[in-house]
Amino acid sequence: MKKSTLLVLCLLTFAMSFAQKKAVTENGEEVILYDDGTWDYLNSQDYLVTQIPINPKAFEKGENSTFLLKSNRLNVGFWLDPKAWSFRKSTENPDAEYEFNMKEEDLYGMVLTEKFEIPLQSLKLIAVENAKEVAPDLKIVKEEYRNVNGLKVLLLHMNGTMQGIKVSYYGYYYSNETGTVQFITYTSQNLMNTLIEEGDKLLNGIVVVE
Repeated sequence: MKKSTLLVLCLLTFAMSFAQKKAVTENGEEVILYDDGTWDYLNSQDYLVTQIPINPKAFEKGENSTFLLKSNRLNVGFWLDPKAWSFRKSTENPDAEYEFNMKEEDLYGMVLTEKFEIPLQSLKLIAVENAKEVAPDLKIVKEEYRNVNGLKVLLLHMNGTMQGIKVSYYGYYYSNETGTVQFITYTSQNLMNTLIEEGDKLLNGIVVVE
């Protein structure tokens, strides 16, 4: 299937916006940094106090996910179906390790890793605020905690408009003592509804490796 260059570029830019921008003041307060030079306290946003539901279901990697892609930065890996997905090392975003492309479909993925631990609720706030810089109308469609291969992860599904294109982001957040992972899939909003199950199959491959 031929890919739309404009769509790919917009979605890549949208996904790159999820790289975290945070700092700590001399008094130890965590803050969010914005591109215009302004900042805000991490704990001052309404998003942080929202009660996030817990999905009681246990999620596991699929039987067709037979290839283990390991992070070079953290003790995590990603089982994937090599017949359904291609991957490569990321070259456009310094915070990203890998980029994914579903074969024959306009569904994309990315793994972003950083070597410090962040509470999942704080990670949610950072992702939302950064995404709103490129998609001001961004809305959270769904959020919940999940148990995925024994790991507590945060699922975020968010929609927004970027350069007139309605984009959709669907991914997992995970953090432990070795660092933080953002494992995301993204496409246009009209396609995400039909491809979300495929996104789940990829995302459910996240594991901790020794």
